[in-house]
Amino acid sequence: MSFETLLVASRGEIALSIIEACRELGIRSVVVHSEADAGMPYLKLADGSVCIGPAAPGKSYLNVAAIISAAELTGADAIHPGYGFLAESPDFVEVCDSHGIAFVGPPREAMELVGDKARAREEVAGAGVPVLPGALAPDDPDLLRAEAERIGYPLLIKAVYGGGGRGMRLVPSPDRLIQGFQAATKEAKGACGDGSLYLEKAIESPRHVEVQILADADGRIIHLGERECSVQRRHQKLIEEAPAPFIDGELRDRLYEAAIAAASAVGYRNAGTVEFLVDRDSRFFFIEMNARIQVEHAVTEAVTGVNLIKEQIRIASGEEVSFSKVEMSGHAIECRIYAEDPSNGFLPSTGRIRIEELPGGNGIRLDTAIYDGMEVSPFYDPLIAKLIAWGEDREVARVRMMTALERFRIFGVKTTRDFSLSLLKHPDFRSGEITTGFVDRVLADG
Repeated sequence: MSFETLLVASRGEIALSIIEACRELGIRSVVVHSEADAGMPYLKLADGSVCIGPAAPGKSYLNVAAIISAAELTGADAIHPGYGFLAESPDFVEVCDSHGIAFVGPPREAMELVGDKARAREEVAGAGVPVLPGALAPDDPDLLRAEAERIGYPLLIKAVYGGGGRGMRLVPSPDRLIQGFQAATKEAKGACGDGSLYLEKAIESPRHVEVQILADADGRIIHLGERECSVQRRHQKLIEEAPAPFIDGELRDRLYEAAIAAASAVGYRNAGTVEFLVDRDSRFFFIEMNARIQVEHAVTEAVTGVNLIKEQIRIASGEEVSFSKVEMSGHAIECRIYAEDPSNGFLPSTGRIRIEELPGGNGIRLDTAIYDGMEVSPFYDPLIAKLIAWGEDREVARVRMMTALERFRIFGVKTTRDFSLSLLKHPDFRSGEITTGFVDRVLADG
């Protein structure tokens, strides 16, 4: 391993996972933190820590100058950005390159390409990967209406440079087009500083499936199976599982081939996720590629036994992917637990956490950085834990997850624990008959 010291430029459970991976690889780890995170226990597990600013992300975790200074101060020869913050910033990659610091992620050129959803669609379509009808959204209202009519309703308005559902609006009919366009433009500008949008044909009641890939510098691209991500609210994933319960062998093979073709078309390297929509006729369409480790990577780790973060670090140091093929075993389900109040429109909840019980046991993994007495502030994403259950089959994993959720007993903040339990018990989830509209249907039914 060529790295001696790796700087962890993130926070929470993903920072902890990176520190653990460094320990296993024999790499010294240094983690940055804001003043608000000075008491996080994982700081003691790292070999060093550096405070980079106050609680506000713009003055700490998004402060490129402070992070680079921390890397130089501690002699770090690599930086892992985790997810969120600077994980998908090609400008940050360029700064790392200019300072001779390895970025644990894709090269700047690939990140720029996949970050531009319109360009990425063109590249993967050229490689023979199916894409939905779509086009850049004109600013002129008359041209916008004409383009929308050409594509056909319903359609989606998406931010060209957005992610996580930011700058996205479903437009079911022409009378909602201008309103949706204006709202998406405003949200896209606020989220990523660029209001560019594109239009895409919407599939009614699709499934959202993504394929995890690893690509090394020698051009070798390997898939690690698929994840079912249809259980989502406002385009934010709530429950993920692997493998997808509805996919047969022939469709699965075609998805894997398309994911590898897409990654090759954009010159990708390191860990990435290729996302697809699958319609009722088992046709699938590329929607985007995420140039980072995903929040839900633990689901894939549970069924493959591969530590994706260790593979990321190895690839960034110039090594090959450490295997040629993965063997998948059993079924895994992940529930994201947010500090949000489902009874009050899922508004973020803040306060001091009191832990009564946390789950464990056979087939249970809990990825979290919470601790008793921790203050949940309004500065960061409300995701406070990821609970993963593995079983020999889907039903065993589902039952284990319900038990684990019941044992996730914390107080002081509202959480989505009970809401996740209700979804797992729903007949449609039990049967695997879930689409991206599943959560909305459950909420509508009360």
